[in-house]
Amino acid sequence: MSSIGTGYDLSVSTYSPDGRLFQVEYANKAVEAAGVAVGLRCSDGVILGVERLLHSKLLVKGANKRIQSVDTHIGLATAGLLADGKHLAGRGRDEAYNFRDQYAAPVPVNVLADRISGYVQAYTCYGSVRPFGISSLLAGVDKTGPRLFCIEPSGVFYGYRATAVGKGKALAKTELEKVLAKEEGEGATPVTVRQGVLELARIIHLVHDDNKDKDFELEMTWVCEESGWKHQSVPADLLKEADEKGRAALEEGMEED
Repeated sequence: MSSIGTGYDLSVSTYSPDGRLFQVEYANKAVEAAGVAVGLRCSDGVILGVERLLHSKLLVKGANKRIQSVDTHIGLATAGLLADGKHLAGRGRDEAYNFRDQYAAPVPVNVLADRISGYVQAYTCYGSVRPFGISSLLAGVDKTGPRLFCIEPSGVFYGYRATAVGKGKALAKTELEKVLAKEEGEGATPVTVRQGVLELARIIHLVHDDNKDKDFELEMTWVCEESGWKHQSVPADLLKEADEKGRAALEEGMEED
């Protein structure tokens, strides 16, 4: 007996004969159709970057942000359904507040990732709800240093040095591997957050090449010494420089082809 989804995708709590939860797979499809979100853990901090697709020329600049703060030192970037991302960020703030209230200390990034992933996983267990149609990148700096985690719609989460979710994630991950390769070998130097901003901008522009029919805004945040170890937007002048260099690198690559 083989399953093709018919009848087994009516409830998230119903397994197909080969052990699949089709609604969780549908949630992953929603993520793959969304603009890319990229995270990079550097030697002196951590960076989040997304391409915010502009569905209308009437939109106010900076509207519908895809990166949000869940605590002073932690940011959350999402790829998928925007409303789901806003709801999950709200849940993350509640968890961060509860931890601070109970332990009188800021929540470690891995603890918050664990709590949010448990909440996401609960939405795959009951027939009255649906899975979150987002993959989330949780980034921050705590006592152990810069941390970066990816939370999938199934509720599983992993720690990364660098990762990407959304449309074009395969190409983005390949480029991120090249960036991290610069840190290895004799005489290699660690990637700083300022270098990382330029690299992420280049990667996002490269990945966006498949979406030429839609304009996008580059949205980037970081947590580093320059930001006072708080989750803040990348300074406008640096973001503008990164955006321009990203476009230039893409045009240069197209000319070489």
